[in-house]
Amino acid sequence: MANLPPSMPEKMFGVILKGHGDLDQLEYRNDLALPDMGHHDVLIKVEAAGVNNTDINTRTAWYSKGDGDSDDASWSGQALQFPRIQGADVCGTIVAVGDSVEKDRIGQRVLIEPCIREAQGKTLETPWYFGSECNGGFAEYAVVSNRHAYKVTSTLESHELASFPCSYSTAENMLTRARVQPHDRVLITGASGGVGSAAIQLAKARGASVIAITSPSKADEILEIGADQVLGRDVNYADALGANSVDVAIDLVAGDAFPSLLEVMKSGGRYAVAGAIGGPLVELDVRTLYLKDLSFFGCTVLEPEVFGNLVKLIEENKIKPLVAETYPLSEIAAAQTSFEQKKHIGKIVLTVNADS
Repeated sequence: MANLPPSMPEKMFGVILKGHGDLDQLEYRNDLALPDMGHHDVLIKVEAAGVNNTDINTRTAWYSKGDGDSDDASWSGQALQFPRIQGADVCGTIVAVGDSVEKDRIGQRVLIEPCIREAQGKTLETPWYFGSECNGGFAEYAVVSNRHAYKVTSTLESHELASFPCSYSTAENMLTRARVQPHDRVLITGASGGVGSAAIQLAKARGASVIAITSPSKADEILEIGADQVLGRDVNYADALGANSVDVAIDLVAGDAFPSLLEVMKSGGRYAVAGAIGGPLVELDVRTLYLKDLSFFGCTVLEPEVFGNLVKLIEENKIKPLVAETYPLSEIAAAQTSFEQKKHIGKIVLTVNADS
């Protein structure tokens, strides 16, 4: 089903997640089987893969709503199959294709769309997340349906391109769902993280003005990215901005600040959420929701046009990569430790090569 190059190794290196738990559940190995290919698949030699909250959330069973039960501890709410190769952010080169895929795709540099709607040649009823419901990019090679491998033409390095897929598509999806348009006043929480810093750039590309919420120590760098105003995490939003003053809230934090976000939103405002690093349980006065005619958007599955639009913005140099640190794949534990410390702005990326 695939035209494999003669130089293809019998085994590959990569990192497997053995089960839910701490960093000791991650194991780097060089004897993994190459991924199986279907008729509609492409085989990608991975060059770089970004680190995301979802990698850690999946490993620690954070997604589970049960009491000590990990049967729903995945992106889709289903039990994970172990061992699992994680990694949603992937930049690489197509080295082989299934027999239903055009042969001229071989050699193309691609980004993988992390929201998987097709696998094994079938449309999925419930979309998967690359590196969660299926194996991902923390390995020498990865397989994905042809439709999810987007050719990208760019002078950026692979580790820079790998900073885009997950965070930027999540941010662009939130802006798309919330219908952000020119002259909107947009408040973004968690603004120094991968999704938050991406949302700043993407909102500015739409002509909106941006208020970014982050720690004061990161304010200057966030302003350089493009934010028009920066507020500290402990600031009372209503005191600083005035009630009913924000068109759109892009929330990646939730937690205790949630009521304050709704207070500053205008009547008819739009609230989009795709993270809860401040805590998943919030206090909601339903009267605020209906009396202000607010619209709420939970954002996980990408709208069909989002990833193509993102690749176009990359190719037009309208957004730039924000890579804080790089690590070889074999040092994934150190990379995730640094990620959890939240001292960086942008993305932490793993380089994937034979010396990893």
